[in-house]
Amino acid sequence: MSPSLQIGIDLGGTKMEAVALDQSGTILARQRVPTPRRYDDTVATIASLVHGLEHGLGRTGTVGVGIPGTIVRETGLVKNANSVWLIGRPLAADLEAALARPVRIENDANCFALSEATDGAAAGAPVVFGVIMGTGVGGGIVINGQCLTGCNQIAGEWGHNPLPWPQHGEVHGPPCYCGKAGCIETWIAGPSVVADHTRMTGAVLSAEAIMSAAALGEPAAVATRTRLVQRAARSLATVVNLLDPDVIVLGGGLSNTNGLAADLEREVAPWVFSDTVRTRIVRNRHGDASGVRGAAWLWPTT
Repeated sequence: MSPSLQIGIDLGGTKMEAVALDQSGTILARQRVPTPRRYDDTVATIASLVHGLEHGLGRTGTVGVGIPGTIVRETGLVKNANSVWLIGRPLAADLEAALARPVRIENDANCFALSEATDGAAAGAPVVFGVIMGTGVGGGIVINGQCLTGCNQIAGEWGHNPLPWPQHGEVHGPPCYCGKAGCIETWIAGPSVVADHTRMTGAVLSAEAIMSAAALGEPAAVATRTRLVQRAARSLATVVNLLDPDVIVLGGGLSNTNGLAADLEREVAPWVFSDTVRTRIVRNRHGDASGVRGAAWLWPTT
């Protein structure tokens, strides 16, 4: 078999997805399985997925893996993973031993950004910021086709900065799991939008239901959506002030909200330290597949 595949693995907390791409980005095969809750089983499952794709296609490939955490350079061990059975484990070394080849591992938000920068909604843009607005708030940075990890390996973690330019009622924000209070994540993640709506109305609805109600003009839901847009716009303005990206790509469950990207692009401008704002804010192209595609693209095609 001759190497010609780009194999990506998206290691999620509940599911694991594997995909094989050709060098043009066409999906040749994909598979999803439940994520094991034990470390040794996780390594074995990834190896089985890779070998299964290769056997079915009759070709070998490079392997990239996106994880909900990162690998500490000095030790090779996983940190900051919400899949806690990975923490403190030498995942890269164990996968390389199981697969008998080099493996590249990157944070899943960085994989999302890389996917959209490679052949997605930000294809060809020099500087891309990929936003995750889902259960949590995270991000990834891609510069000239390469993920920016940073010396502390936290580049793009905008969700754990404080909400900027706080308005009435926002000065003392909700507690965050990181031990601080008022983080951006506590205001604009999916569960945070639910909590905000409940605080203001007493009603308990899912984020999707709130956004659907807002689209139909229900006043309380419209007000919740407006607060979300304003808070996210102020937060993204600080990203523009610091990074000045060409494109911001929205991902995560809230990115499916109709009109959100256009609303944010409009609302960001007044908070940016510039008389012109050319940064585009766009919805992702590849949806849930962006993470696994980005993992595959951790190996360049040329």
